[in-house]
Amino acid sequence: MKFTVRGEKLDVTDSIREYAIDKISKMEKYFDNPDEVQVKVLFSIRGREQKVEVTIVCKNYDLRAEVSHSDMYAAIDLVLDKLESQVKKYKSKLMSKERVEIVYEDDDYSEETFESIVKRKKVYLKPMDEDEAIVQMELLGHSFYIYKDIDTEKVNVIYKRYDDKYGVIETN
Repeated sequence: MKFTVRGEKLDVTDSIREYAIDKISKMEKYFDNPDEVQVKVLFSIRGREQKVEVTIVCKNYDLRAEVSHSDMYAAIDLVLDKLESQVKKYKSKLMSKERVEIVYEDDDYSEETFESIVKRKKVYLKPMDEDEAIVQMELLGHSFYIYKDIDTEKVNVIYKRYDDKYGVIETN
C-alpha cells in the first residue's frame, strides 16, 4: 500500500503517522494487489475534536471514512473499523462483477476562485451502470455521484433522495 499522510494546519508526529500506517496496513488482506492501493490519510483539528479522514483508492473501487474524536489514536481505530465494515459489506458485491476505476485529483484552492468554492476535483469517468454508480456513491459516503452511463455513454448524476430511494439526472 502506498501511503500519503498529511495534516491540515497541524504537524503530524512520527508516532501518529506510524500508528495510522500500521493500523491501516492490516487491511491489505482485503485487496488483491495491495501494492497498487493508494491510501490518503488526512489529520485535522476542529475545536476540541481531532479528525481523521482516510481515502483508499483501489483499481476497482474507492473507500472513504472520516471520524472525529477527542483522542487521535481512538479516531484512527474508529476510522479503521468503518473502513473494514465498508469493505466487508461491499466486497462480494464489488468482486462479483468487473468494476471501473475513478480517479480523483484535488486541485489546490485558488485565490482567484469565487469565495464559496473551497475545493475542486477532476473526475475521470469510465462507463458503468446505475447499480455500480450507487455502490461507488455509498462507498464514498456521498449523496450524489457522477458517472458515464454504460449504455448511452452520456454523463449522468445519480443521487439519494430524502425518501432513501435514488434519482438519476440524465444529460442530452
